[in-house]
Amino acid sequence: MTRRLFPLFTLLIIAALFIQADDPKMKKIFNGKNLKGWVEPENNIWWSVEDGILKVKSGPDQTGSILWTKKEYTDFVVQADFKMGEGTVDSGIFLRHDSQQIQIGESGSLKRDMTGSPYIPGKGYPVEAEGVADLLKMDDWNTMKAQAVGNKYTVWLNGQEVMNYTSENAVEQGPIGIQLHPNREMSIEYRNIMAAEL
Repeated sequence: MTRRLFPLFTLLIIAALFIQADDPKMKKIFNGKNLKGWVEPENNIWWSVEDGILKVKSGPDQTGSILWTKKEYTDFVVQADFKMGEGTVDSGIFLRHDSQQIQIGESGSLKRDMTGSPYIPGKGYPVEAEGVADLLKMDDWNTMKAQAVGNKYTVWLNGQEVMNYTSENAVEQGPIGIQLHPNREMSIEYRNIMAAEL
């Protein structure tokens, strides 16, 4: 009996090693206490931290803002929980540069929710994330994971893969950013922001 189980046991160990190799160790890039590790905008009125939550709210002039990591990345995966707030939510995660974004919330140009889709200036939304309407929780926390390997982007929403896109003009290295779109009266919250280099 033991001899019969040994090959199975060996296969299970090998499979576990492969799973661990494919699952990068995520590290917190938001400590839940302050904006340490991020480039806080001058005269910041948009970004605040309370009880482990990054709160984002448009200012009276609706100028918008971007919160960038101090660290730069090449190939990486970033994950965050987000919760839609008030107004017309138009946010997203920038991948290495403000020309490569994964949308969260409503597109200003399309006037509909495009969460999980890439927005590329000059191309608009070259592909649309699939199945988002069934996955997105408008009144609760959602989890988005975005992976950038070279010029290939993959996005998961609440554990399900929703988008793949190959960018023709991807930037090779840069920080991760969170967007507060200008000309919007809105708020959104983020928590559990993590990243791993690949």
